[in-house]
Amino acid sequence: MVLQQRQELTLRMTVELRQAIELLQYSTYELYDYIKEQELDNPLIELEEQTNDDTYKERLNRNSSSTNSSTSPLDYIKSNDIGMRNKLFEQARFLYEDIQDRKLVGFILFNIDDNGYLRFNDDPDPSSTFSETEITRGIHLLQQLGPIGIGARSLKECLLLQITYEYPEQKLAESLVDNYLSLLANRKWNEIASLMNLSLAEVKEISDFIKTLNPKPCSYMSDFTAEYLNPDIIVENKGEGISYYINDGYLPTIHFNNEYSPLLKTNDDTAKYINNKLSNYKWLLSSIEQRRQTISRIVKVIINKQEQFFRDGFIALKPLTLKEIATEIDMHESTVSRATTNKVIQTPIGSFDLRMLFTSKLETTDGNSISQTKVKALLKNIIANENKIKPLSDQKIADYFEAKKEITISRRTISKYREELNIPSSAMRKEI
Repeated sequence: MVLQQRQELTLRMTVELRQAIELLQYSTYELYDYIKEQELDNPLIELEEQTNDDTYKERLNRNSSSTNSSTSPLDYIKSNDIGMRNKLFEQARFLYEDIQDRKLVGFILFNIDDNGYLRFNDDPDPSSTFSETEITRGIHLLQQLGPIGIGARSLKECLLLQITYEYPEQKLAESLVDNYLSLLANRKWNEIASLMNLSLAEVKEISDFIKTLNPKPCSYMSDFTAEYLNPDIIVENKGEGISYYINDGYLPTIHFNNEYSPLLKTNDDTAKYINNKLSNYKWLLSSIEQRRQTISRIVKVIINKQEQFFRDGFIALKPLTLKEIATEIDMHESTVSRATTNKVIQTPIGSFDLRMLFTSKLETTDGNSISQTKVKALLKNIIANENKIKPLSDQKIADYFEAKKEITISRRTISKYREELNIPSSAMRKEI
């Protein structure tokens, strides 16, 4: 056994440091809740709620007058709407006298999903309540109440209901949907023409008609309630330039509770407890201010680097990484990452997650770089304007980027971006 003395330097994360890191990640709304929790835990904290935000009112009035809007604050009060399902069921009670018909329609109404399709999630065996024949009859009863197609059990049935009730003269369309819907989905035009003994021109005419039908006739079925977004940063494009501010005006003001001041001078356990809470009180004030300054410094750099984006939108978004911001403001990349997490930025072109302004880059043939977001916007525009009779393959799009836009990009990357944009392949985009 040997007794040794050694001096070493270690980095330890204190409780206060850990809490400060967590606080940096909070959105402003989450910070509000955290401050309220601290008030309950710390008797030295006294909060003063912000009851009158004159700056916000002044901005609201200015925006309202500039757009000649007649929006009333009453428009933002939650509606007591009973919901679409209940409305339709109330109509069924007046329309159908037979009790069994009412029960049948009600059973279907309260088993349809948010798009109006009949799904038996809560009753896996509907035959225990109604037979298949009765359910089919109930679906046709339901067509007298809601949008045509409501209660359908499949896309095929939804389209057929619309053709039957609204376009009974479209017999060829009915036959195509009933027998060859999978071929239509895969754009097998020649095969459809051969099986139905039609010309391609006739197939195109029928296909164009089917596109006018609504695959989700009840997309408003869900009883939605309005959700309002609380931006953490607000960017405004004024005449003199782009300005910003941290939207934390609704946070309560933190005061020190002077009733406990005399206890700080005693020498008992109470004084130790009060002094500990005093340290927590000071730490909270310091951490909130540090959080605010960190976010402000980051947003300032973002605006300087992405100024064109705030004027023209995502097509003008430049490559920008967390590391670049960290180097600019002399902070660690992890700090910038935490400060930009769960933050919503409101801009003249819309509100979105702050992290959307960070995008990696692709190299151009002249040595410059371009953001992935801009490449995706260009890709979307190219496909929107292509010849739909001969749509561009991913390789041809990659070649176009290199030849016309001087952007070096692989076919696999084009395919990846296309899938992220929910754009189908060239075979699925082909028209007659």
